[in-house]
Formats: sequence, C-alpha cells, structure tokens
Amino acid sequence: MILSSSEIACRRENGDLVIEPYHDASQQPASYDLRAAEETVLPRGACTLVPSIEWVELPHDVAATLRCRSSLARRGVLLGGGFVDPGFRGQLTLCLTNSGAEEIRLLEGDRIVQMILQEVLNGDRLYQGRYQDSVGAVRTR
Repeated sequence: MILSSSEIACRRENGDLVIEPYHDASQQPASYDLRAAEETVLPRGACTLVPSIEWVELPHDVAATLRCRSSLARRGVLLGGGFVDPGFRGQLTLCLTNSGAEEIRLLEGDRIVQMILQEVLNGDRLYQGRYQDSVGAVRTR
C-alpha cells in the first residue's frame, strides 16, 4: 500500500516518520518530492551524486521507492539506485545521470526526485548498512 499525503502527515505528527526540513510544496497526493541540497550542474553523459536537503528516517514498516520527477525525465535525466529500506536514516544520495542534449543546472531547493512511501508487512529487519546516518553526497563505500 502506498502512503497517502494524509497518512504521511499523520506519521510525521506522531514522530513515526521523519522528513526534515519538511516543505509543504513537496508534499504530493501519494509521494514527497526530495530537494537538491546544493546547486549542481548535471553534465551530459555523466552520473552526478546529489544529496537531498531532507534528513529521512523510515520506521520499521515503511520503505521508499525513488523516482525521477517527470519534469527532469523529460529533459533526459535518469535516476539510479531507487530503493530505501525500512530503518534507514540520513540524507539520501541521489544518483542522477543526464542523458539529454545539454547540461542541466539544479538550484539548491529544486524538487528533483519523488519519494514514494509504502507499507512493509511483517517486516522483521531494519536497514543497518554502510550508508546509515549519511550526510551529504556519499560515494560508494
């Protein structure tokens, strides 16, 4: 089940789900738009790591799928690495590849990736990987 905006709001209010700083304009009916933490240029033909502004903490029963926003996809941007396990906490490193015809400038605060939150049934494990508590764009470890 995908979480609706009202369910996301309820979980944030009770402290079960953390998205900080939260931005009202990023809340969509069934997703939340993650924003670029810094100004970045996406050169043609290259993968660029872009950190999200948001610090995210997922509870034991929520996972996230990341999708490139359609406005960027229409310009040729592809997103790699699009899943976040329950229990993850940190800033998200967004792997954006520009396959379009020209470089693309992202400004700090631009909405770039949709985070779709979904319920995990009977989950008994939490993320404890090497990207836990990530800050900024984190290269492979």
